[in-house]
Amino acid sequence: MSVLKNLLSSIMIDRNSKTPLHRQAEQFLRELIASDKYKNGTLIPNEVELSEQLNISRNTLRQAINKLVNEGLLIRKRGIGTRVAINNIYSEANNWLSFSQEMKILGIKVENFELHICKHKPTTEAASFFSLEDEKVKILKIERLRGKEDFPFVYFISEFNPAIPLDGSENFNERLYDILKNEYDITVKNSREEISAIPANDFLASKLDVDTGAPILVRKRFVSDVNGTPVEYNIGWYRADSFTYKIECGRNELI
Repeated sequence: MSVLKNLLSSIMIDRNSKTPLHRQAEQFLRELIASDKYKNGTLIPNEVELSEQLNISRNTLRQAINKLVNEGLLIRKRGIGTRVAINNIYSEANNWLSFSQEMKILGIKVENFELHICKHKPTTEAASFFSLEDEKVKILKIERLRGKEDFPFVYFISEFNPAIPLDGSENFNERLYDILKNEYDITVKNSREEISAIPANDFLASKLDVDTGAPILVRKRFVSDVNGTPVEYNIGWYRADSFTYKIECGRNELI
C-alpha cells in the first residue's frame, strides 16, 4: 500500500467535525510531507488526485496547500507542480564556519557542480577590502556551484588578496581553508558577514534552478587571518528555500 493510501486510511476527512475541512486537509498534508517518501524535496500528488482522494473541492485543498507554501514547507513551481521544501541549511552568527564545515556538521556531503578559476580585475568591494590601489592588478577568482547530491543550492564567487601566493593550480575540490593552512600556513580567523535578499536574475535563476525573480539570499563574507590580514572576499547566492541564518543575541540593560 502506498504512502498516500496509508495516510488516507488513517486520516479521514470528517464533514461532521467542527474543524474546518481546509484545516483537516492541512493536517493530512503535514503528515504526508513528513513521511520518508516526501520529506526530501519530492513532488506531492497533483491537486486533482489529492482532492479526489480526500473527497474535497480543489479550492479547499488549495487553501491548505497555500498555508504550507506560506510557511515554507511546500514549494509551488508553475508547470512542474508542488514539492516538499528540502530541509533548510542553518548557519549561526555566534561561531562562523566555512561552508564545508557547516555541511559536515549537518552530515551533508558537499558536491561541486561547477568550478571556474581565472585571474580578473577585482570587484570594487574586493579592491576596497584588500586596499588595492593599482587599477591594473588582477587577482585570483574562483566561481563554484555547490550543494548536496543532485541538488545545487548555492553559487559562490571568491576573490583573494594578491599578497597570498595562490596561483590557481591548487585542487579547489579540497576545502579552501585547509589549502590555505596546509600549503601556505595561512589560518583564517575572522569573518564579517552581510546578509540580504534579492530577486534572482536570469543567470542566477539558471544556476540555482529557480524562476527568474524568485527570492534568493545573498551572503557576503570578508575573511581575515589570525593577524587581521584580509584573505578572501566571498559572496554566495543561496536558494531561499534551502538556507536559514540564525542569530542569537543577548540584551544589556541601558545604564
